[in-house]
Amino acid sequence: MNLLMVVIGGFFGSIFRFLLGEWIPTSSGFPIGTLTVNLLGCLFLGWFTAFLLQKFLHTQLILLIGTGFTGSFTTFSTFSVETVHLMQNGLFLIAGSYVVISVLVGIALAFFGYKIGLKPKVGDLQ
Repeated sequence: MNLLMVVIGGFFGSIFRFLLGEWIPTSSGFPIGTLTVNLLGCLFLGWFTAFLLQKFLHTQLILLIGTGFTGSFTTFSTFSVETVHLMQNGLFLIAGSYVVISVLVGIALAFFGYKIGLKPKVGDLQ
């Protein structure tokens, strides 16, 4: 059953990644589609992780959403290959910018998502 949860989540995550990547155009060789997908994934997984800490959700839901969906929605391998492709084409500034933005902004968004996930709800303030 655990494997099935990962497969189902991965199925939908990969479709969403494909659709979003196709919808967002590439600008001047900069892989904005993959960057957007990966940054959204960082923000979401940060939030989802904090949410899980508070709700103690069932393991199968964690596998479905965290591992399956988010794991296939984001794509480190495509990021890596796109970076190599940019460097092979002599676009070192774009490649460097892509790496720095992906890593630094990705970590910042994961942190921000985590903080949002930990915020107390209105009913919790009483």
